[in-house]
Amino acid sequence: MPVITRRTMGAGLGVVALTAGRAARADLSALETAARVEGSVNWYVAQMSGEAAEAMGRRFTRRYPGVAVSVIRTTGQVAFERLSQELKNNTPSCDVFSSTDISQYPALMKRNALAHYEPVNAGELAAPYRGLGEKGFYYPTTGSLQILIYNTKTVTGADIPRHCTDLLDPKFNHRVAVAHPAFSGYFGQWVLAMRRLYGWGYFEKLAANNPRVGRSGNDPITLLNAGECVVGTGPASTSTVTARRGNPIGIVYPEDGTVLTVGPSAVVASAPHPNAARLFMEWLLSRDYADACRDWSLEPVRADAEPLPGMKPISEIKTISLTAAEIARDLPGAIEQWRDTFGN
Repeated sequence: MPVITRRTMGAGLGVVALTAGRAARADLSALETAARVEGSVNWYVAQMSGEAAEAMGRRFTRRYPGVAVSVIRTTGQVAFERLSQELKNNTPSCDVFSSTDISQYPALMKRNALAHYEPVNAGELAAPYRGLGEKGFYYPTTGSLQILIYNTKTVTGADIPRHCTDLLDPKFNHRVAVAHPAFSGYFGQWVLAMRRLYGWGYFEKLAANNPRVGRSGNDPITLLNAGECVVGTGPASTSTVTARRGNPIGIVYPEDGTVLTVGPSAVVASAPHPNAARLFMEWLLSRDYADACRDWSLEPVRADAEPLPGMKPISEIKTISLTAAEIARDLPGAIEQWRDTFGN
């Protein structure tokens, strides 16, 4: 079965003269037909829990009967190592690669490991997400906003942090909770953004405030929930879900900027099911997938998607973002600086 690309979709179906909307639908119809012949797609995913990923796979199959999804859910680094081993041994298994570490994608491109494909649905990305991938190769399919959080029982009124620099206030000595850039890719990007805004002196002052350093980006939420700390950083989605369950977590979109991190997805060049992979990539950028993200408290990336309950629309948030090239170039050095300042 030939691979259906944006250049070939529709040409054999007599749809060249159709309007853009009807042509796009015809394009996806041709791709769907080709995907059904292949019958399945293998999805390596690190952007959500295994339970959520399996539910996503079932939802895709309901939308496209006859195309099953085999979910391989691991951490971003484990998925990358597994894919790298397949490439080295020429034993392709992965069709679509969805990681939390955007810096992996330029590395894969250098190995010619990503297929060139421009999804029809890529044009529906919300403005802040545009340009955070590489056109024709990888696109944001999940987002994560890194915000400030506080314990609503102990921090009120003027003491609520409004800027990231408020974490440096001596009144929060021994009471600030943060993650670790060597373990949380999303927090690593927050570290790079703060270094860009304020220089490394920001972290020297933070270290003087004796913060509790966890690993995961979600660890500060646990520490605040337990009352061991009172302010910190955290992902907006997990923080709002925790608050909705009745826990004393308040959220703040920092006035100096909310760091926007993304989880990209791409079709692998050696995909054993290339047409199903392209159809799945279309679905990851569809409204149906955006709605599924909301069901699982994941931040959708489409312009027409509703925000998660308790969160602002992204169009109303002042965001800071970094390119994949910046992250790949600067994060290793920032991790070493972090260890020099805070210890391992």
